[in-house]
This record gives sequence, C-alpha cells and structure tokens, in this order.
Amino acid sequence: MSEIPAKATESEDPSDRARAEAAGHIDVPGGDGVSAADVMAGMSGGDAMTVGDAMWQSSPPGSIYDYIKVASFSIGPDGLVDQWSLRAEQLFGIPTERAVGMDPIEAFVDPELHERGQRKMAEILDGREWTGVVPFKVPETAGGEPGKEGLAEVYVMPTRTEEGERAAVCIVVDVRILRRIETDLAASQSIFGQSPFGFLLIDPDLRVRRANQQIANTFGGSPDDHRGNGVQDYLQSPEAERVTATLRRVLETGNSITDMHVTGFVPGSEERRHWSINLYRVHSGSGRPIGIAWLGTDVTARRAAAREAASARRNLALLNEAGARIGNSLDLETTARELLDVVVPGFCDLATVDLYQGLLAGDETPPGRADGSAELRRVAFASAVSDAPFVGGGAPVAVGAVHHYPFNSPCADALRTARPQYVPAEEGGPVQSTLAVPMVAHDTVVGLAQFARTKGSEPFGDRDRDLAVELAARAAVCIDNARLYRREHERALILQRSLLPPGDPEASGLDIACRYLPGNAATEVGGDWFDVIELPGHRTALVVGDVMGRGLRAAVAMGELRTAVRTLALLDLEPAEVLSALDEIARGLGTPGGVQQATRAARRPREADLAEVYLATCIYAVYDSVTRRCTFANAGHLPPVLVEPGEAALMLDVPPGMPLGVGGEPFEEVEVELPEGALLALYTDGLVESRDHPLDEGLQAFVGALTDPATRNRHTSDDHPHARTALNADTHRDLEDVCDHVLSTLDTHHGEDDIALLMARVQGLPADSVGDWTLPREPRSVGRAREYARAQLKSWDLEPLIDTTELLVSELVTNALRYGEGEIRLRLLLDRTLVCEVWDAGLVQPRRRRARDTDEGGRGLQLVGLLSAAWGSRRTPRGKTVWFELPLPDGENGMVDPAEALLSLF
Repeated sequence: MSEIPAKATESEDPSDRARAEAAGHIDVPGGDGVSAADVMAGMSGGDAMTVGDAMWQSSPPGSIYDYIKVASFSIGPDGLVDQWSLRAEQLFGIPTERAVGMDPIEAFVDPELHERGQRKMAEILDGREWTGVVPFKVPETAGGEPGKEGLAEVYVMPTRTEEGERAAVCIVVDVRILRRIETDLAASQSIFGQSPFGFLLIDPDLRVRRANQQIANTFGGSPDDHRGNGVQDYLQSPEAERVTATLRRVLETGNSITDMHVTGFVPGSEERRHWSINLYRVHSGSGRPIGIAWLGTDVTARRAAAREAASARRNLALLNEAGARIGNSLDLETTARELLDVVVPGFCDLATVDLYQGLLAGDETPPGRADGSAELRRVAFASAVSDAPFVGGGAPVAVGAVHHYPFNSPCADALRTARPQYVPAEEGGPVQSTLAVPMVAHDTVVGLAQFARTKGSEPFGDRDRDLAVELAARAAVCIDNARLYRREHERALILQRSLLPPGDPEASGLDIACRYLPGNAATEVGGDWFDVIELPGHRTALVVGDVMGRGLRAAVAMGELRTAVRTLALLDLEPAEVLSALDEIARGLGTPGGVQQATRAARRPREADLAEVYLATCIYAVYDSVTRRCTFANAGHLPPVLVEPGEAALMLDVPPGMPLGVGGEPFEEVEVELPEGALLALYTDGLVESRDHPLDEGLQAFVGALTDPATRNRHTSDDHPHARTALNADTHRDLEDVCDHVLSTLDTHHGEDDIALLMARVQGLPADSVGDWTLPREPRSVGRAREYARAQLKSWDLEPLIDTTELLVSELVTNALRYGEGEIRLRLLLDRTLVCEVWDAGLVQPRRRRARDTDEGGRGLQLVGLLSAAWGSRRTPRGKTVWFELPLPDGENGMVDPAEALLSLF
C-alpha cells in the first residue's frame, strides 16, 4: 500500500483536492471530520472502519500492491527530499536518514540529464503534474560501493505546505516489476484462455471464480456463466461428494492431486464421460491460499482405447494360457475340462462342453448329422457362481447325460452351420448373455461349447465372440487329435491282443498263468508279447519279447516276430538257432528288400540315409517235461526268475546277448534242471521299471514278491511244525493267485509301458508215464517194439490204441532199420496225448511222398499221417527222432479206424 506524506496540503486542481482529502482531512456529510491518519491507521490492520455512511477498508495482504511494490517520497519547496517512505528504502536501497535532504535530480538522475531534470523540477514546483519513465542510479554507499541502476515510472503531484509554499509528492514504481507483471498476466491469460484443457479457478468456498472457454465448450454457456457454480453443477452424486471432499483436502493440506479420474455426463448427452483432473492450491504473493486450480482433460477416448488394449492383452494372455493348458492329455473328457479351466472365470462365468456321442463311442463315420440334432453327451461343466445351474440353452443337463438340441434352437443352428450363435437369456434367470460356439476341427464339427455371463458382467461383444471361436477351435483340434489317438490306440491294442495266445495256454508238464497289461490311454501301445508253443515229445517253448517303440509300428513288428518264432519253433530248432534266425528277420523288417538285402547292407559302410531299424529283446526257453530240463537263450532280455520249493527266488544267470536286429553276435544257451514244483517267471521291463522306480530296485522288488514269506523266515522257524506246513501249502498255491499277488505288490499302475508276465510251475511227467527201450539194429527189433508198445499200453489201460500204435511203431522202427544208423530207441510218453518216438543216429530226415498205384512200398509215412493226430521228425545231437501223436480214447478228437485208413491208400 502506498504511503501518503502527512505534510501534503490541498491542491487547487480537482485531482489535487481529492488526493488531499484522502491524505489530510475528509469531510463526511452529517458527521465529524476524520483525519487521514485515523483512516490509514484503521486500514493498516486490515480492519473496516465506518465513518458516517462510508465504509473504509484497507487492501488485504496479497493485494496488487504486494506485486508492484509502490514507493513514495515528498519534495519540499527547496527541491530537496523531505520525506522518505519505507518502500522507497526497499526500492532504492537508501535509508531514510541518508535520503532526507538529498537533491533527487543530483542523486538519482544521470549527470547528462541533470539540466533537463532541473527544468522539470521547476515546473513541478510551479504546480504542474508530471508522469514519465526515468532511469536512475543509486549513489555510492558510504563504504564506496557503487549503487544499483534501474528504471522507474514516476508520478509527481504538486502539493502545498502549511505555509502555502509549493512542494510535491512522488509515486514511484519499478518498471521492471511492472513489465514482469504484464508478461505474467499475458502468459496467464494466454494459458487460461487458449488452453485445450478445462481450467477452473475455485475459491476457498469451493465456488468457481473463473472458467476458461474449454469448460464452456464442454458444459455449455459462456465462461462468465460458470461463475459461482459448485461441483454439484457438473457432477452427479456420489461422484460430486467425492470430488468435493478432495477439493477440501487440497485446500487444507496443500497436497496436489495428479491424474484423478472423474466420471460424469455432459449436457445433452447420455454417454458417460471420463476426465483426468489435476488439482493444486493457489497462493497469493504473500503466500496466503486464495483457491484451487482445476486442470482437467477428457480421457474418454483414451480410456476406451485403454480398455481395448487391456481386452486385447487379456485375450492374448487367455489364448497363450489355452495353448499351454489345453491338449496336455490325449483323453477327450480331460481336454474338454481343460478348456473350461481356462475360460472360467477369466472369460465367462459358466461354461459347458458337449461332444457327439458317436465321437465318444469311437465311430468311424464323421460325428453328427447335418441338421445338428444328433445325440451329444455333456462331458464338462464349470461355474464361477456357487450352485448356479447352466440355463443358457434350456433345461439343465447333468454331466455325463446324453441329450440333443431341438432343430430350431440356436445350439442346433450353431452345430448345423458351424457358426457361433447368441442364445437368448431366460427371463428371471441369472444368465444375461450366452454364446453357443461349435467346436470345429479339420472342417468337422465335433461338439458344442457354451459360454455364459451372469447379470452384472459385461455382455459378449464381437471381440468376445471371435475369441470364443478361437478357443473352441483350439480345443476341438486337441479333442480330434485325442480321438484319432484313441482310435489308433484301440486298433493297436486289438491287433496286439489278437496276436497273444487266446485263453489260458496249456502245456505238458507245466502249469501256466499269464498276464498282459497295456499302457494307459496317454501312452501308445508297446510291443510286448508272450507265447506258449507246444513242441513234439511233450516239450514246450516259452517265449517273452519286447519290441522297442510304440504304436502300430511296434504292434505290427511284434506280430511278425511272434509268427516267425512259432514257425521256427515248429522246425524244432535249438533256442540259440531260433534267436539267430529271429535276428536276421528283425534286421529285414526295416529293409525294403528283406533279410537278404539287410545282410548285404550290413556288409556295406553305413550311409547317411539309414533304413528304419527294428530292435527287440526276447528270451526263448524250451522245457522237456520228461527230463525237467529247460534250455534258455537270451537276446538282450531281462533274466528269468526261478523259485525252487522252499528256497528264495533268484535270477538265473543267462547270458543276455545282443537285442534282435543288431546282428553280428552269436547267442549262447544255458540248460537248467528244474526241480518238481519249481516256479519259473518270464516278464518284460514294464513290470520292474518306471520313472519312479529304477530297474535294479524293481528287480529286487519282483524277486521279493515271488519269494514266499515263510521261506524268508525259514532259518528262524525250521523246527516249528506249523511253519513247515504253511511253507508246503504256499508252495502249491494257485499260479493265478501268484500273478495277482505280484501285480498288486509291484508298481504296475504307472501306465508308462506294457506289462507281460508269464509264469510256469514245473510238473514233470511221472516215471510210470514214460516207456523207454533200446533196440538192437536187427530185424527182430520190429517185433520187440510192437510187444513193448502193447505191454505198455495195457498197463496204461489204453487197449483201444494198441492196434494203431503197434502198426505205426512197426512202420517207424522198420524205417529206422532200413534208412537209419546206429542203435534204435523207442519211447512212449503219456500225458494229455500219447506220443511215440523212434530215435536213431542217422541224420537223413524222412520225407513223405505219394506212392503210385503200382508201387509195392512207399506208403509207410502216408499211413502214419493218416492214423495219427500229428507226426514229424526233428534233429537231435546224435541223430534224429521220428514221432507221432495219438489222442487218448476219452479225448475230444475221434480215433481213425485203421482199416479205413489202409483202404484209403488204394
């Protein structure tokens, strides 16, 4: 506030009079005069003072005078400073005691302007007013420091002293401050008026003091129309209350608010708008809070774009999750549940998956009918709403139920057209939006997925529909892959089971039990197999093998090797010879030219493009029920396990050899005599090896499972009669129970590989079931052979077979005498059939031929073939054996009449 010198007197000029009245004495009509000093004293404290009917009030702190810094001083009749205000001290930097008595022209004006300044001073003292801009320079200080320079705008008003002499009052403003204020005002006006953002200046009463044109463009009217408005004039409750509370907090604390999101509506539009608001407290020059600045921008489009971007990111994340989680299993139902695990609740609140019943049943024809009304089975349901049934497609359908959709329903239309359809929501139900999306894989509809959102969620849009189609398509491809895998798995399993021995195998002198467990549906069928082959002379071949690999390839290779094993076994080759021949066959399986081409390729250097390699492990054992001796040959397979009565189980030391298909290495044989009642176990690696159990651990567990508990404790309980009885009883327990015990004890449910288990208990032929004679090489041996045979058959009560046996024995012994070498051996074996064997040292195998009508001989082997159930010959280490087999009288096969057989030869 400017300071008025107390000595100023009234001027003759009207303006001088007004200033004098304000400075000296004020006449108020109807009241006493009030001195200017009293008025100024009252105003200096910012208080109001009533004088008559007039109201006087000082400018409060923070007025314009705080910014422009107005100073004043007075000049006496002598042209010297006689009064110096405090503001003058601040402006010029000269204290009062120094300034009073100074000539202002000499002290502050440049020497070159002294003459001009003196003329102006004379004019002022003559009673003329003057206004102008004067450069000034402050005199040096007492310490010799140079004074500052500046530019001042001076307003000089003539006055009179009490004696009537002319004087003057000078009002001085620093021009630099004025120019800065002008610049700030212009910049402020430019920012406030031309800003693209909405600008409000809110007073401490939270009323709009000023608004810019952007606010007027948004909410209507002119900027002046918004003066006095409150927050509630722009926003609805409760948003207005929230913003009002925030404004009060900013006004009280001074803490700014940045990017505050406000939602509301504009006049004439029902579209919800979004604004980003910045609030900060505004202060006066003295630091007093005078209001709040509101800077807002419309972010509705930005929020919509952000929502679109967030939706796109969510969709991409959902698709990424679907790619990672759907299709991990090759099971149809599991894949459907994986789809629902992804979409609920991230995409929808409820969801179901229906698959065609024919698809689940494994039909070869494409699932579904053209009208979309084929039977479906609900395989999966998921809900993020507790106990909420799915009502988007009609009546609720339980998981596992078979149903169909009406022809005119949206679901049937989706299945028929392979396009997604919106399903109308039922009135009063919890669902407000439902999408029926066909599951299409390779142009084939395999089922229908329904996605629903409950009330309160955002309805499905076009982007959601496209996402649902993509999710359903990915799941459909995985389901179709699972279907194809299931079909291949079932075919391979059927093929493999068809190649295994049907029913319970039977063998002479052996009690047989077997088990085959395929891998689970998640793993392909392996190449495990076993076989029990009856050989001449009441011998039996036991075979267990495992083709490396999985799927149809392994199953087909297994079938070829099994057929080859049976063919080679009928040739009555030694076990090592059988495996050598199998090795050649296995090498030929992967070569287009067969075994010979594989042999030639083995001699050539390896090339980059190798033929497909088939490898397999196999163990081949031949058991003779007469001698109870078993000969083993092994091609890379696991060792057999033998359990002798009263002893712990042990693994037989059989040289493993190389797997079939490798070639180049011979196979060794091991002959073991098996005691009566011993248990022999052959198996594949799926029984003793898995990811959680290494091979060594599995073998030990298998041996432990085969060992009788009583046997493990026999060293501590041999003298106890009850323990010995339990041991004998357990030794003869049923083999089926032993197999079940082994499978239940070991980890056989891992499903990682097929499991084949073949167990045999030794039951050798009793001595009274064997007749064995040695005949000299002379003609009389034929008659003796008939006598021996007749006497043995009588002792066995087989009188119906005597004539046929005598005739056939006579033929075989006669051939041995005529074409064989060395002594002759005759052996009769009685088990499920009667077997007769004639041994000699000759190496020439008998060959059956058809005799002409005029031939007197050559019909012996034809007669043997007609009268016997089977006949043949095999090599032995010391020659050959010719044999024939006759069914027992009480057997299922009928006996051939010898007379009719003889007549049929002619």
